[in-house]
Amino acid sequence: MTSFSDAALAATARMRALFPPTPLQRNEFLSRRFNADIWLKREDLSPVRSYKIRGAFNAMRKVRADTPDQGQFVCASAGNHAQGVAFACRHFGVRGTIFMPVTTPQQKILKTRTFGGEAITIKLVGDYFDDTLAAAQDYCAGIGGHFLSPFDDDDVIEGQASVAVEILDQLGAAPDVVVLPVGGGGLASGVRMFLAEAAPDVALRLVEPAGGASLTAALAGGGPVTLKKVDNFVDGAAVARIGDRTYAALSDVPLAQVLTAPEDRICATLIEVLNIEGIVLEPAGALAVDALTDLAGEIAGKTVVCVTSGGNFDFERLPEVKERALRFSGVKKYFVLRLPQRPGALREFLSLLGPDDDIARFEYLKKSARNFGSVLIGIETAEAANFTDLFARLDAKGFIYEDITQNQTLSEFLI
Repeated sequence: MTSFSDAALAATARMRALFPPTPLQRNEFLSRRFNADIWLKREDLSPVRSYKIRGAFNAMRKVRADTPDQGQFVCASAGNHAQGVAFACRHFGVRGTIFMPVTTPQQKILKTRTFGGEAITIKLVGDYFDDTLAAAQDYCAGIGGHFLSPFDDDDVIEGQASVAVEILDQLGAAPDVVVLPVGGGGLASGVRMFLAEAAPDVALRLVEPAGGASLTAALAGGGPVTLKKVDNFVDGAAVARIGDRTYAALSDVPLAQVLTAPEDRICATLIEVLNIEGIVLEPAGALAVDALTDLAGEIAGKTVVCVTSGGNFDFERLPEVKERALRFSGVKKYFVLRLPQRPGALREFLSLLGPDDDIARFEYLKKSARNFGSVLIGIETAEAANFTDLFARLDAKGFIYEDITQNQTLSEFLI
């Protein structure tokens, strides 16, 4: 019987007909910051700007080998999996039908259509992914096609393992630590299964978005569970339920080795990587780099590989990402000020601002002829510590205010 590592090696070799290995690049900036030898496995530089092409290609190749007359493939995806399937369909010359939610941004639809060309049909169905998935599976059963899961498929898992094959080959040795993002678990399962056979001394650290920590929930509960609420900001990894097959491969991972990354901190990492390194990552693609902050104490002096899993970033989201990054770093705050309705009150407030404090938002929420009016104020400053001084000056002058920066409910309505 062929071992998993041998199967992954064979799958990787066959991928060379589709694309060359993605780069493994040493990052000097991160290496200096964390006093370690940090390498980035640049899956954001694959033909479809994510690792998803690997699993889609391998699964499609194996299905066609087992069932040569299978010419219909179906998937449900709003992002990277759709693009990987589209690319593979055009490569193999087979028909693909890709179901996407009606709410999918046009940018993603256009990229999927570009990769698939005449080989694919895109169907926009459902406002939510669960509806899209159900429609895709019903359609697939009706036409006798093959449904390609984005992660819960043995052949997909085997294909994703090619990331680890390339890491060992490119580095020329086994790293001390590999840091991986986790969504549905296909990448983490494949890499873990390959390294368990080929380089068992490599330590794995898995990272989930805090608002979609389905693996953490499964490990804590002893099996896959469906999260009641998911924050879709990290859309490439925010999965409500880990796959059954992927959980089976990850069920004995110690819970302490699974990290959760706050969405706002991921935004700060995205901006930093873009500004300093010129690397465009999507939120899920930045998870492994973001986790280095939590791993700083254990990776010093070690060789660490971070898998940057995707770079399909919609730049229309950049203002939101920047806003969340500033708020996370503490240099931008919003508060509601109870401003006295008397001549000179506004001038008095403005005189309390420091030289590095800029007003980014000023809006009367309620103004009347009575004694006070409520004002929404956004302040951006050079250093987070400046707010301590500002609030002290406001307190000394008797101004009444409430910091609502971290109040999610109020922020959604007011900011």
